[in-house]
Amino acid sequence: MGMQSTRRDFLAALPLAAAMPVALSLASSSAVAAAPLQAGKSPMKLGLVTYNLAKDWDIATILKNCTESKFDGVELRTSHAHKVEVNLSAAERSEVKRRFADSPVQLMGLGSAFDYHTPDAARLRADIAATKEYIVLAHDVGATGVKVRPNGLPKEVSVEKTLEQIGRSLRELGEFASNHGQQIRLEVHGAGTSLVPHIDTIMKAANHPSVGVCWNSNQTDLDGEGFDANFDRLKAKIFSVHMRDLYLEEYPFGRLLRRLVESGFRGYTMAEIPESADGVRVMKYYRGLWLAYQGLL
Repeated sequence: MGMQSTRRDFLAALPLAAAMPVALSLASSSAVAAAPLQAGKSPMKLGLVTYNLAKDWDIATILKNCTESKFDGVELRTSHAHKVEVNLSAAERSEVKRRFADSPVQLMGLGSAFDYHTPDAARLRADIAATKEYIVLAHDVGATGVKVRPNGLPKEVSVEKTLEQIGRSLRELGEFASNHGQQIRLEVHGAGTSLVPHIDTIMKAANHPSVGVCWNSNQTDLDGEGFDANFDRLKAKIFSVHMRDLYLEEYPFGRLLRRLVESGFRGYTMAEIPESADGVRVMKYYRGLWLAYQGLL
């Protein structure tokens, strides 16, 4: 009886014993997969572009809402309610810098609307001069860079000439920015100019370490050879990222975030999203989805 019981117990235990290596393997794999989750922190930072959601927020509201929603930083767009513009006095600039320095929110940059595609030489020089004033402002308020953009391809000149002109303008601005501890971030923007091969041509013409790309999450990122090929073309020059609503299935936001981490990007991914009557709640959901895409929730 004892022997039979022992044999029955032994036979009953065989399936469990056979399953043990698999279970241990799965547990081990789960532990490895869970390791990043335990850290709970992205190697990248999440920020807010004040166009459009925060266009009516003053600095106090920006700091309050970003802190509450755990956003790391902000890019202040020109012409909005926070009024961080080139007409600020030295004392006012110092005050803006102090207010951010005293908060957990970084002023990561200023967002301008300057572009350099115009065939009008006088206007081009004026735009470059105005950008330099903005670079000085960014330095004075404690930002780290200025966002600029191309905004189209004039029909009266060749595409090649326009791209070269934009690149040369950026090189001049890069020299100026480097003397003020700033970056120039070229937004992938504009009809025609938002095509990644054109941005790549501009970057090669600029050829300056202080000039990089603000990846803009456009649908044109999927053109040509596809998202991965386009991303690889610019990944070494990505200084910052603008993102639309992350729920949009038309764009591979999850893949974008994974590729950014894999490429060693450790900068700001910025939410550039529509207005809402419940802005903080939207920002909290946005951050949740941003973390979830990275496997951190």
